[in-house]
Order: sequence, then structure tokens, then C-alpha cells
Amino acid sequence: MVIPVFVPHKGCPFDCIYCNQKTISGQAGEAGEADIRKTIEEYLQTSRDAFVEIGFYGGSFTGIPKEEQQWYLEIGASYIKSGKVKQMRLSTRPDYINYDILDFLSGYGVKTIELGAQSLDNQVLNFSNRGHDMETVVKASRMIREKGFSLGIQTMIGLPGDTVEKALNTARAVIAMAPDIVRIYPTLVIRDTFLQKMYESGKYMPLSLEEAVDISARLLELYEGNNINVIRIGLQPTENISETGDVVAGPFHPAFRQLVQSRLMRNRLEEYFRENELFNIKEINIECSPQNISNIIGQKRENLRKIMNEFNIGNIRVTAKDKVDLFNVKT
Repeated sequence: MVIPVFVPHKGCPFDCIYCNQKTISGQAGEAGEADIRKTIEEYLQTSRDAFVEIGFYGGSFTGIPKEEQQWYLEIGASYIKSGKVKQMRLSTRPDYINYDILDFLSGYGVKTIELGAQSLDNQVLNFSNRGHDMETVVKASRMIREKGFSLGIQTMIGLPGDTVEKALNTARAVIAMAPDIVRIYPTLVIRDTFLQKMYESGKYMPLSLEEAVDISARLLELYEGNNINVIRIGLQPTENISETGDVVAGPFHPAFRQLVQSRLMRNRLEEYFRENELFNIKEINIECSPQNISNIIGQKRENLRKIMNEFNIGNIRVTAKDKVDLFNVKT
């Protein structure tokens, strides 16, 4: 369990064109110590035997004044000392990492650092007003791993100037940095951002849901093939992050990850059917683990319909079976 403590837009002097942190974090103001402790205690009530971490998200944590960092970290450290929390994690910008900062964080029980890389293409970073280049991400990642922290990389697809090939190249560059965890976020047009102005003036066109799902599925396959844990795909739906909230345009879906996992499974099934020349068959049975059934079938049985049409299959039955890694296809 990760208990999120949001530090909205603190420590970041940049205005990335897609960013409105009070909307993304769902928190407009700065929380006081009582509010933070209340949040932590509420989560702890349901933690049971979970491995519990406190995560500082929302801003660029290591960019805020050191005294403020210390203030937040001491709150978290008090729960580590009491045994209620195991460790802390935080997110920050790659240009706000150096050895002194890492030594400081290590002394308080921070174990995981996630870098908001967004892209590893310099043109995309420049168009998004990120304020750093690809090499900065590579250097920060190397220092984090050298100091013994777990490394997380946050990436985005569909930023201005981005393409499918650039997204794939970014994933390959991320893999080369050997992170422990990765997040994939499709770019959404959020209210009160410069990206909204670009969109409304016709200078920016977001990915369609279909495009975002397809690209994300290809990225997920790359990461899974290199044993990198993708812990999130798509922004967490909230009152603000919704089609009736502050999402102006873009590939938002409340179950975006499930769409991506289902698309990846369909891609794998189609490849299997082609390689084994499974065409014009009356009925096929696909065996899979119980937890994989929904990914095989797809939302509203879309995967089965697409495969049946493409390969001229009369009927496909999906059967739950334990100890099946991916799927077994039987004719």
C-alpha cells in the first residue's frame, strides 16, 4: 500500500504545457501536518498486513527548499520509527537530482525515487517546455541506482511532436536505464493549461483512444519482455480527471489499463493464429488462467469478435484453467 501525500506544484518553476497539478493531484491548496497525518492514519486503518509506504507526489519534491523537504520527511519518518510504515518514496524532476540530495533522502528512509522523464526525445521535451534534455534523465537515473535506490520512470505518450516511433524509442531508452518500475500516461488536455490553448487553436491534436491503447499495448509488451514492472497505465480517475471534470480532450477512459492489457492479449492471439495458420475453423477453445479471462475476451467481447472476423472462426469459447501462463489454443 502506498499512502499518497500530494505536494502540489511545489519545487517546480517550470510550466510544462500539459500540467495543472491542482487538477492532477485533486488538491488545490497546501496540506498542513494535521491533514497529512489524518490521511496517513485513514490509510493505515485498512492496511492490515500490507507493506506500507508513504509516497510524496504532485510536485518536484527535491526542488522545494531543504527545510520543507525535511518537514515532510520527518512526518514520514515518525511512522517508520513507530513501525507502522516501512519506507518512503517520492517523485521529482531529473534535473533536481545530485549526490548530495540522494544522501539527504537516504537518511530519512526514502527507498524509491520516480523521475518524471515524460519522453527521451529532445524535440518532444523542448516542445513540452520541460526544461531538461534526455541526457539529464540518463544521468539522474544512473546516480539514483548507484546510491542504491529503486528507480521509477514516468513517461507520457502523445505529447506535441511525439510519434509512435519516438514513443517506442523512449521505451527502449528507458529499458536501457534498467528501472524497477515504469508508469505510462497518455497525454490529456487538461483545463487551464497551455496545451488547452494549443488544442483550441488547432495547433495540437491529442491521440484518439484507439491510438493511445495501441501504442500503450506495444510499450507494455516491451517492458514486460524486459521484466520491468509497469505499475500504472493512465491517470487515476478522480472527480477532476474525468470527462465531466477538467479533461477537455484526449484519450481518457476510467479503465484505460484494462483496455491496454486486453489489446496486448489480442495482439498476441492474432500473432499465434497467423503463425499457426488457424483460419476457417468451426470452433476454437482458448484456455487461460481465471484472472486473464477478461483480457482474452475484451470489453464487450471485442477481442473475440475481431479474431473471429479476421480468421473466419465460427465460434470461440474461453475456458478458465489453472496453471496456464498465457493461453492454450485448442481446435
